Amino acid sequence: MKNILNRLINHEQLTKEEARNVLVSISEGKYNQSQIAAFLTVYMMRSVGLEELEGFRDALLDLCLKVDVSNYNTIDLCGTGGDGKDTFNISTLASFVTAGADVLVTKHGNYGVSSVSGSSNVMEHLGIKFSNDSDFLKRSLDEAGICVLHAPLFHPAMKNVAPIRRELGVKTFFNMLGPMVNPAFPENQLVGVFDLELARMYGYLYQKENKKYAVLHAMDGYDEISLTGPAKMITNASERVITAEDFKVSQIKQSDIYGGNSVESSAEIFMNILNGNGTEAQNNVVCANAGVAISVVENCTVTEGFEKAQDSLNNGKALEKLKKLQKLSKEK
Repeated sequence: MKNILNRLINHEQLTKEEARNVLVSISEGKYNQSQIAAFLTVYMMRSVGLEELEGFRDALLDLCLKVDVSNYNTIDLCGTGGDGKDTFNISTLASFVTAGADVLVTKHGNYGVSSVSGSSNVMEHLGIKFSNDSDFLKRSLDEAGICVLHAPLFHPAMKNVAPIRRELGVKTFFNMLGPMVNPAFPENQLVGVFDLELARMYGYLYQKENKKYAVLHAMDGYDEISLTGPAKMITNASERVITAEDFKVSQIKQSDIYGGNSVESSAEIFMNILNGNGTEAQNNVVCANAGVAISVVENCTVTEGFEKAQDSLNNGKALEKLKKLQKLSKEK
């Protein structure tokens, strides 16, 4: 590790194979906590190269507990986090709205590291049981149209890193990796990222993987469509700017999508929206992100996807999916 740290400090980049090997060595407990913390810290001060990102991703996918749901055509809606914006759980809500529109979802998520409430914090608070049992996950897809994949249950290799990430409490390159290492290997992906350079890297790597995807980055820094301004959207077919007008709605203010200051308040916002008591701004942001996810899977326009998402939310279909998942969790 000393040699690698010296090279990184001298602004050298690792090859794909070297990056992969470092993560495998971390998983095998070959480095101490100080060395791992130093390794993470270097990447807070400089960009991760394309080969490095690919190598890190390959290591985590090789080491993860894989879930075989290849008979299902699913999508994952997942942001990198790390945008520092403290929004409510937009991509998790959008996942239930997408499921309510009859598009199957394999939602990969984790506890918040650099935010108050990550996807897993809210899911747990609402009584969703985390499991890596493939029969339970398939039953969830069959009955609720969505299954929740809590990252630590599928990436045991990262147990040496988790406490260090928690103690650091800031975004690291593991934020960049989350959406790329879904253990269900979904054929479709909606991913929001916290900077434009990373959006392009994601687009390049997904292109190589033969995935259907949309990579989103709001120009004002959000890792999702925020409707607070234009967002860059990179898909298999194109790279374009998307605005509130594409969904036939008005632009909103940042304060409209604030997420509360605790897991409890995040969960309250979450349920308000699903119960039909969300504000117009909250509903539109959720449906915009779900609409793009639907458009990826169903090859429709984002406007048509948005309308299907609105139907799912306004007619209680998204809420129904959550209730089914809660029921399955109780029975487990």
